[in-house]
Amino acid sequence: MSYDEIVSDHYFHGDLISAIEAALPDLGKTTENVTIEDLAPVDEFHVGGRLATDNLIDQLNFSEEQHVLDVGCGLGGASRYVASRFKSHVTGIDLTPEYIETGKILSTWLGLDGDVTLEQGSALSMPFQDNMFDGAYMLHVGMNIDDKASLFAEIHRVLKPGAYFGIYDIMRQKEGELLYPVPWATKNSISKLSSPEQYKKELDDADFKIFDEHNRRDFALDFFKQLRVKTEANGGPPPLSLHTLMQESAPEKIKNLIINITENLISPVEIIAQKT
Repeated sequence: MSYDEIVSDHYFHGDLISAIEAALPDLGKTTENVTIEDLAPVDEFHVGGRLATDNLIDQLNFSEEQHVLDVGCGLGGASRYVASRFKSHVTGIDLTPEYIETGKILSTWLGLDGDVTLEQGSALSMPFQDNMFDGAYMLHVGMNIDDKASLFAEIHRVLKPGAYFGIYDIMRQKEGELLYPVPWATKNSISKLSSPEQYKKELDDADFKIFDEHNRRDFALDFFKQLRVKTEANGGPPPLSLHTLMQESAPEKIKNLIINITENLISPVEIIAQKT
């Protein structure tokens, strides 16, 4: 089995769209009236969810009628949100076939299938033309990609000159043994973490100009604290959440992630860059 297949298998659910649809009655919703906000807890698979998405996107100067690229789009939650918020077209690409298949159905439920295009494929070899996109972002993607030099070179290729590119990834803060499993990996062999310094070097080598960097450790720990309080108050997770994606492994993966962040071995980090 190739590394790409191993990564895709890690995220495989088996019947994800049925699991999401089955949770809708508990929200008082159907496929006819479910909203982007209803789906956000399950289809924005990164630390901080919609809050983190907003914080990153607010820094990228997107505007109406642009064509934006979502690298490693997962179920396409951020793609749909950006398309709705900016009245733009968003194309997402992700390695996991089930995520893309599910995401297309969710886009249809929300009436956004004309504004969001989801493609299955590798971010290292994207089926897009040179200088095609007005901007791009990736949310918790680089942790599964070892060759970040090729990743950033490929993103640079498909962006128009002057386009902004935002990254929100889990990055290494210091050496030390991580607890596994975590949301992106069951063991060290499929975890491809890099430090912010390594990210910035590879971005610079790919001819991106780096504007800003934000360590979001405090935000992450506060997010998980509030999530725990809310979960305990409600007697368990909401009908739709990251537990829907990760199933029975969710509690252990999230617990280990929090410990690894608390010990400052890793942290979610934003980097804002621009194609020169």
